[in-house]
Amino acid sequence: MSESKSSTAAARKTSRAGSIESVADIIERELRPLIANWLDRVEGEPDLARIPLNYEERTGHLPDLLHDVIARLRLDAGAKAPISQAAADHGDLRRKQGYTVAMAVEESRLLQVSIFSMLHKNVKNLEFSTLLPDVVTIADEVDAQLKEQMLRFMAADAAAQKNETPPTHARID
Repeated sequence: MSESKSSTAAARKTSRAGSIESVADIIERELRPLIANWLDRVEGEPDLARIPLNYEERTGHLPDLLHDVIARLRLDAGAKAPISQAAADHGDLRRKQGYTVAMAVEESRLLQVSIFSMLHKNVKNLEFSTLLPDVVTIADEVDAQLKEQMLRFMAADAAAQKNETPPTHARID
């Protein structure tokens, strides 16, 4: 039977300098500062900032998306990752809020930058034996979430086109 990542994380090493943690544990511990960092980055991008959203509208989706990342990091090796319903819902929401595809991609890119920057700040606490595979997992999960968002954008566009009826021309006899 394979050992899960969560049981590995449970067996953390502790030294006088601090504890060694898994990437998942660090993301979980740093969730609020991570979201604040992401928000600063988003607000610094004129294309994203031009959509007027309050804090909850802008960041409300992040805890669910990040919990999906954390869950993915804790999956047993070889286990199939579930599709993120939070990402699908987020895609629907962002489209309704007026985001373009490019804006959703940029927001996702900034999430990865924020996660990796936060990990860099916590380098002294990282469990190095799993760092690179976990970085790959994070990138794969965030990209899979972005794909799910784009599928929702495309489905909404297809539905809108289907509902459009060609203009009718009055016939003059």
